[in-house]
Amino acid sequence: MTKHTAMKTPPIVSQQAWDAAREELLVKEKATLRAKDALAAERRRMPWMEVDKAYVFEGPNGKASLLDLFEGRRQLIVYRAFFEPGVHGWPDHACRGCSLGADQVGHLAHLNARNTTLAYASRAPQADIARLKKRMGWEMPWYTITDSFDKDFGVDEWHGHNVFIHDGDRVFRTYFINSRGDEAMGTVWSYLDATPLGRQEIWEDSPEGYPQTPLYSWWNWHDNYDAAPDQKWAEVSAAGEAAFRDKQ
Repeated sequence: MTKHTAMKTPPIVSQQAWDAAREELLVKEKATLRAKDALAAERRRMPWMEVDKAYVFEGPNGKASLLDLFEGRRQLIVYRAFFEPGVHGWPDHACRGCSLGADQVGHLAHLNARNTTLAYASRAPQADIARLKKRMGWEMPWYTITDSFDKDFGVDEWHGHNVFIHDGDRVFRTYFINSRGDEAMGTVWSYLDATPLGRQEIWEDSPEGYPQTPLYSWWNWHDNYDAAPDQKWAEVSAAGEAAFRDKQ
């Protein structure tokens, strides 16, 4: 039988003492949150690097350029997932870590509503990618790398998220997240905070001219973004935001 070391648990306290301890920690949590907001604001001011090489991917509909991966939106996040010969789990599964990350991805409609596309890329053929997505229930677009894209963007030997923006036909790399930074990815907020335009809400510290809308007003059900804006929701969200700010 395996022996377990007894856990040294925290003290058991009264409701009043618990509330006091929680309030003390909350001060630090809020400071950390504000620091993350400031970091995201700094990220939005990162210099851009133009991508001048013509990369070619294979997608469900054939060959695709890096610009094609945007799917007509302004921003693109490409996650390099390891699913290919030589990877543990092949051919039935992708890398366990990459698969855990894929399981965390939220509904893509919310990202798309902020003019942002998330795509995955691996070296596996499209037939294998389609089979894997169906088995695992994943919905994100997933492309096959055919050239040096992974090496050129630091993801040939390790996973990572590369962030891009385009201006017409010109594509720019704006940020890169890998290693433990990938652990936090998966929510609409973690993705948007990594992009050059951010959440695009009026409370954010963004450069002049960046697109911004009132907080909450753009939020929607994932199957309802094509509908006309709901005036009632706009009124409710505006009132809720005002009440929250007054309380703060």
